Amino acid sequence: MVPYERFDAWRLCHELALAVWEVTKSWPKSELFGLTSQARRAAFSAPANLVEGSAKRGSREFRRFLDISLGSLAELSYIIRFARDLDFLADTEWEKLEERRNRAGQLVWRLKQSLDRDLRQGASAVPPSRRSAL
Repeated sequence: MVPYERFDAWRLCHELALAVWEVTKSWPKSELFGLTSQARRAAFSAPANLVEGSAKRGSREFRRFLDISLGSLAELSYIIRFARDLDFLADTEWEKLEERRNRAGQLVWRLKQSLDRDLRQGASAVPPSRRSAL
């Protein structure tokens, strides 16, 4: 198993990215290089940054990548709201995506808080790949 795969936060972000990729297939072709591309990039960025951060040597760097992941999830929240308001997404689709996005964000936040605790307790020398998953 690749180390990042043990994080529930990564798994939920990955599932969210797949769901966004799927739902954006039905968006207008005129938005392929606009809103569709932006939604896909933001959705992909969340798990990708978790993967990259988990490969870093210390907690401080991992935290920085988790911050980027949280930013991408926040961006995605607005993108899907905007898409809903443009009638690219039905209310039920938006609710499902937003629920997934919110849950993924909660887990990324909890992982970041865990690293914060480690740093406060002086465990910054322990690589994230050596710690237990959330």
